[in-house]
Amino acid sequence: MSGTMNATAEQTIKGVRVNATPGTRPVRIDGHTTVPALFRARCQENGAATAHREKDLGIWQAYSWTEYLTRARLIGMALRSMGLRRGDVISILSEDNKEWMYCDMAAQCMGAISSGVYTTDSASQLAYLVNDSQSKFLFVENEEQLDKFLEVEDQMPSLIKVIILDPEGLHSFSHDKCMFLSDLYELGRQNDDEAVFNAEIDKARPEDVCVLIYTSGTTGMPKGVMLTQENIMAGMETSLYGLPFRKHAEQLCFLPLCHILERIVSLYTPLIVSSTVNFAESPETVFDNLREVSPHGFVAVPRVWEKIYSRVLVMAQEATGIGRWAFQQAVKAGAARAAYTIEGQPVPPGVQLRYKIWDFLVLANLRRMLGMDRIVRGLTGAAPISPELLKWYHAIGVPLYEGWGMSETSGVGTINLPEANKVGSIGKPTPGTELRIAPDGEIQVRGLNVFSGYLNKPDKTAEAFTDDGWMRTGDVGRIDNEGFVTITGRIKDIIITAGGKNITPAEIESRLKFSHYISDAVVIGDKRKYLTCLIMIDQENVEKFAQDNKVPFSDFRSLCRAPEVVDLIRREVDAVNRDFARVEQIKDFRLIDVLLTAEDEELTATMKLKRSTVEKRHKALIDDMY
Repeated sequence: MSGTMNATAEQTIKGVRVNATPGTRPVRIDGHTTVPALFRARCQENGAATAHREKDLGIWQAYSWTEYLTRARLIGMALRSMGLRRGDVISILSEDNKEWMYCDMAAQCMGAISSGVYTTDSASQLAYLVNDSQSKFLFVENEEQLDKFLEVEDQMPSLIKVIILDPEGLHSFSHDKCMFLSDLYELGRQNDDEAVFNAEIDKARPEDVCVLIYTSGTTGMPKGVMLTQENIMAGMETSLYGLPFRKHAEQLCFLPLCHILERIVSLYTPLIVSSTVNFAESPETVFDNLREVSPHGFVAVPRVWEKIYSRVLVMAQEATGIGRWAFQQAVKAGAARAAYTIEGQPVPPGVQLRYKIWDFLVLANLRRMLGMDRIVRGLTGAAPISPELLKWYHAIGVPLYEGWGMSETSGVGTINLPEANKVGSIGKPTPGTELRIAPDGEIQVRGLNVFSGYLNKPDKTAEAFTDDGWMRTGDVGRIDNEGFVTITGRIKDIIITAGGKNITPAEIESRLKFSHYISDAVVIGDKRKYLTCLIMIDQENVEKFAQDNKVPFSDFRSLCRAPEVVDLIRREVDAVNRDFARVEQIKDFRLIDVLLTAEDEELTATMKLKRSTVEKRHKALIDDMY
């Protein structure tokens, strides 16, 4: 793809007009070249239709596109009256909710930059992010998040004001630098000027930085990924080809909006197709909310898909004998059909009939129980997923496809589609995105969706690109003769054993995680004689195993140390070892006997293990295996 050609021809995807040739400048969606302009047009077009829903006192409440635009305008005008200027940064420290969207769009409409902060971040991490971005305004969700600001307030001199979204428990609270959202709205009404607001939207240009996405910090301090209007619009344009949303489709927002995957899916894609976003009440209620919403598309990280799979297996084990038999027969019938549908081949009549029978008797009801009865397509990304897990979902009637992207590629890069799918790959490059494999095996990418650089880090930005302008992803992989891309690992994770053998641990770890008794795994072995592994057990399924087999335990630590549990995991490791060459087999393992959550430094907010931190924290366990 070459740089600056103009494209005036348009095509229609899902009823939306986009460039005839994706990846050409300027990126146009329904004639608009920036997110604020598209946002305004979509809100005016949809008016009283439902833009999003959120629960209030246990009841789903609907909010219109008109209200969406009004709320963003009031927040934007209030911030402007307090000193927000084009190019300034606002930070949002909150779980997903409608106010998150309002603040993000308000900032962009005023020419400012939106930056999210994970609610699991500590006070010191908050101070680092605010200072690195020089944020002028900080939105905090509630009292818990406000406490983080109060702990380090003297360390963040750039802040003009902190806005509290939820006043519960804070009615008597007073602080010179803090105000409540209700007061911000009132300030917005006092300074409301639709002409000024529209003028600010019209000033937006494709090259303007509009979003900061901070990396998870697995390799040092988080870096601020600067995404421009053009980057986001290009990511939105290419997502049209892969995301399963159309006008009025229902979707569930539950991953952190700080993360690029949820941001592109739940915040920006609805601006294209006018889908309806339903905000999960909390990370703990996702599965309940999934059943209530029954979305048409569901996009999640592998850990969520693994958890649903584990829950189904637990339910099956708790069923009657005939129930367990029926479930097994239904999955077998589904798997026989999936063997054809995954490859895009016609299903033989006999196989289809058998599936229809078991779908009527078992699988359709299972999908209703899960809230997946309306799913057109499920998508997984942000981390590797087991091919066997993908096949299992296809078997139960939930077509699940894997894609790949990074913060640096605006969340989109490659994707599998029903008409072009290869299990085990991350699919083909999205339209307008180019990939190549470097001589050392690294996957490199270029396109209008590729970021403009790291904030305040010109050296890191320079390192991220090759001399001829391709971005280094850090992933190792290959591209086959059909154009499908397969990731085999990360360059920094490659293990070179004492015998000189190069091993990428990702595939081994992925196979281990398909066991419903294993939640995560880290393969060890760099500069060592053989491979070992640190394993996190799946608490729910292992506890069920212990209860069924009368294994005594009092807490998570004692569960991990029970000989019967260790033997159970050993059998799972041995089963995986049979599929690998001797040099790639796990010779020993240890169980991490601490239950990790997103608040722990060993996990990212999207529940990926930080390999270097885990190895450092559990050095004693590793040394014991050697």
